[in-house]
Amino acid sequence: MNSRVRPSLLAALVLTAPLMACARSPEAAAPVAVQSAPAVAAPAAPSAPLVTGLPDFTRLVEQVGPGVVNIEARIGSPRGAARARGGMPDDEQIPEIFRRFFGPDFPGMPGMPGGPGQDAPSGRSVGSGFIISPDGYILTNHHVVDGAESITVRLSDRRELTARLVGSDETYDVALLKVDGKGLPSLRQGGSSAIKPGQWVVAIGSPRGLDQSVTAGIVSAVGRTGGPGQQYVPFIQTDVAINRGNSGGPLLNTSGEVVGINSQILSNSGGYMGVSFAIPMDLAMRAVEQIKKTGKVSRGMLGVQIQGLDATRARAMGLPDSNGALVNSVEPDSAAEKGGIEIGDVIVSVNGQAVATSADLPPMVGMLPPGTKAKIGVIRDGKPREIGVTLGELASDAQRAASGPDDGGAAAPPASAVARLGLRVAELDAATRGRLGLKAGEGVAVAGVDGREAREAGLQPGMAILRVGRTPVGSVAELERQLRGVDDGDAVMLLVRTPGGTTSFIALTAGSQD
Repeated sequence: MNSRVRPSLLAALVLTAPLMACARSPEAAAPVAVQSAPAVAAPAAPSAPLVTGLPDFTRLVEQVGPGVVNIEARIGSPRGAARARGGMPDDEQIPEIFRRFFGPDFPGMPGMPGGPGQDAPSGRSVGSGFIISPDGYILTNHHVVDGAESITVRLSDRRELTARLVGSDETYDVALLKVDGKGLPSLRQGGSSAIKPGQWVVAIGSPRGLDQSVTAGIVSAVGRTGGPGQQYVPFIQTDVAINRGNSGGPLLNTSGEVVGINSQILSNSGGYMGVSFAIPMDLAMRAVEQIKKTGKVSRGMLGVQIQGLDATRARAMGLPDSNGALVNSVEPDSAAEKGGIEIGDVIVSVNGQAVATSADLPPMVGMLPPGTKAKIGVIRDGKPREIGVTLGELASDAQRAASGPDDGGAAAPPASAVARLGLRVAELDAATRGRLGLKAGEGVAVAGVDGREAREAGLQPGMAILRVGRTPVGSVAELERQLRGVDDGDAVMLLVRTPGGTTSFIALTAGSQD
């Protein structure tokens, strides 16, 4: 054999020998195979959780999730198109408490619930909603569907249904939709009046188009009110994460019941920052009942202007605490005037329900239908009494705007009693009384404000002092007589009117005019 081939053959024999041996002796190879293939381990039992006692919302979400829907509205009207940047209300409708946190571009900022996004085309509003009855009634926010030409509802199983708008209410920010269907998964309504700060709550919705997103948190506060136009909604404040697209979705308690409709957030960036607001379900369902019957929502009206009480005002009026709403004006021919409510009364209850602050009164009265006979508890001259009234109907545009103050009247030399309040006063002439809406013999002009406390309370030249406590004054002399006997440190209540026609009580401490 060629010597050069011999090494190659030898190498081949060396390499193939083990394989040949394995092929010839399978019984000998078996133990080797068993050793080289480890046995598959059985699945380990789940480890015990290291942290216990935390809430688990899995069952809740499985049960209620199918009843939460995504809503898309095609906007046609000019008014609606202006807010089609995601379903947000326009600038005039946003209370100052919300608008001042977002800046002048608040209605167009991305990141708001139902708000605009770069991917949202013009003329489209998106939000969330939930089914309240198996036959297809759906609740959402008014600002999600306002001005819509068509509304599409997408269910959790991806079905798309065309909805019609049954009715909506801008003040409550509630809209009722209807789709054709039977046996649809609906959510149970819970009592929002039982909600307390510290309780767990859950939100389900479509933030930024992410359907069926679940977030949870706690109730931070109840009875929060916004600015003009939203004083009739006692918002539920939570720290639940709410973003663009969550508007109209449900806020749920741990029993899976709807206690609110997610509506607003407070933020200085336009995105979620831990402060969210929901419309109480009790309020929303009252609106639903009226919309089904009449297509609109009507609210009761008492016919008073009110303000809050602080410790100084309470002390000046001889009250034991600062609970209640102080009446500073009574509208002519209103339920309040007909029932006998007077300026200076402190409203402390409505039908036996306590009025803790002035913010409590508007939603309590507004939730009662016009024509309702109500019992109003008041404190007058330090004594409680109950007054029966028949509520009128709230006008949708019943809002007043106060203009800036004017200078008016010739200044009179400072009188000692008035000066101790840090004020200079003057007689009102007929022209100034006319501008202020006063009758002959009503009021004394504020000619100057020298005291720090008076300035901080908002008194300015051009205003008029109408009363000291409950007693009307129409001249400087009458004002002086009413202030006689006031010692340094005593608190005095003055009813004043601005040039814009707004009246309010202001409490000043005698001798604090530095």
